[in-house]
Amino acid sequence: MTPAPSEPLVSSVTPRRRAGRGRFLIVTLAAVLALGATVSLGRWQLSRAAQKEALQARIDAQKQKAPLSQAEFLALGEAVGELHRPVQLRGLWLTAQTVYLDNRQMHGTPGFYVLTPFALEGSEQTVMVQRGWVQRNFVDRTQLGVVETPPGIVELTALIEPPPSHLFELGAKAAPAPVASAPAPAPAAQATSGPTAPAPGIQGSSPIRQNLDLEAFRAETQLPLRTDVSLQQSGPASEGLQRDWPAPALGLERHYGYAFQWFGLSALVVILYVWFQFISPFRRARRRARDGRSL
Repeated sequence: MTPAPSEPLVSSVTPRRRAGRGRFLIVTLAAVLALGATVSLGRWQLSRAAQKEALQARIDAQKQKAPLSQAEFLALGEAVGELHRPVQLRGLWLTAQTVYLDNRQMHGTPGFYVLTPFALEGSEQTVMVQRGWVQRNFVDRTQLGVVETPPGIVELTALIEPPPSHLFELGAKAAPAPVASAPAPAPAAQATSGPTAPAPGIQGSSPIRQNLDLEAFRAETQLPLRTDVSLQQSGPASEGLQRDWPAPALGLERHYGYAFQWFGLSALVVILYVWFQFISPFRRARRRARDGRSL
């Protein structure tokens, strides 16, 4: 008797091959999508790092420009275009309104940033100056280090900077009520050391603060204070203050680190795809062929 044709064998093999091809296409599509996403994210992180490097280059270029004169500074409207540029001013330190910003570090040591308003000569404008850093007293937090403040009209060289940066603070504090009588003190009334108690020009408040909002400080002291910018005093340590100001935290290392991670994931996707779709099936086929020859 003639044996029946082997249609069942062909019909059983064909669906299996179709299923294998379907799985291959699905895995390939998923790998392509994952590879495209991770490469795109890595390139985006590199572009962000390039933007931050360009920003740092602009900041460095601003610092190298010729200092603005006092008349040019007073004539500034929007100061955004002149941020980080040097300026030379003449005026009077309003020592009674000195503020100590707490929990600021320099070279890893906690202390205070010392800020004092500076009344510009020949004008009604006052600007807040970040004068430098002083170490805190670790025994008595309220005992402030001595800061020498020259009396009378002085010359100041500083950089135009944004208002003082804020640290994270639990809870929102209401702005202090305006002080009715807080005129700018006369030159003879200027102190020569940092306060250890509430300053007379800031009635009922402590000179030690976590953050300083210039708008609220202007309302509190009634000073004609400029609130869109502050000044950062430059130069070597003097007057009991250090001025090794930290560079702006632009996060370049973070962007490069994220880019490395995304490109690493891209490489992992490629390695896994090649292994499971080509190398592993090839090894299994060779093993089956070897086992078949040994029978």
